[in-house]
Amino acid sequence: MTMRISAKQAVLAAIVAGLGVGATVAHAATPGIDPNGTVAYLVDKDFNVVKSGTGLCWRDGYWTPANAVAECDGGAKAAPAGAKITLAADTLFAFNKSDLKPEGKAALDNVVNQAKALKVEVIVAVGYTDRIGSDAYNLKLSQQRANSVKAYLVSKGIPADKVYTEGKGKANPVTGKTCDKIGGPQNGSNKKLVDCLQPDRRAVLEIIGTK
Repeated sequence: MTMRISAKQAVLAAIVAGLGVGATVAHAATPGIDPNGTVAYLVDKDFNVVKSGTGLCWRDGYWTPANAVAECDGGAKAAPAGAKITLAADTLFAFNKSDLKPEGKAALDNVVNQAKALKVEVIVAVGYTDRIGSDAYNLKLSQQRANSVKAYLVSKGIPADKVYTEGKGKANPVTGKTCDKIGGPQNGSNKKLVDCLQPDRRAVLEIIGTK
């Protein structure tokens, strides 16, 4: 069994482990790195997996089923399955809103069906916005949208502790510089700009589990 943590939590966990409070360092035969040197779990200075006092491993942001280790994730490495699904935010939400539309719920019903065909280990829901608006506003909106997706999945029977959310705001735009030459106000009143930036407004869901 594993827990997913942020970089800040990882640092705190390392400090706790070093102090010997509520966590132990497991000197595992297999360190928490894959053959390419990618650290997949929180590790100590000798690259041994750090575990909590109850024996749980902490994944970092580079964890994938491919670099899972058996002591932390059981059979996840042997038989991973799942899907990465990208949904247009305009399908899920009205412009500048975080409440799911009926057609958005229908799209998520398909995600639920795929998830229920697996023994789900984790579903990661990441929300993105376009570049219109401030960084802080977009980050908040993207997180609210990711939270709405999680709430709906949970309402359909997906365990809440299996769904993780993250809002990335206007990060990683897929339109690149395509819309840079559109004139007029660079805000939500410019329909041409809003339409051009549509691909950037999206939710990416990654389902990981075993069959």
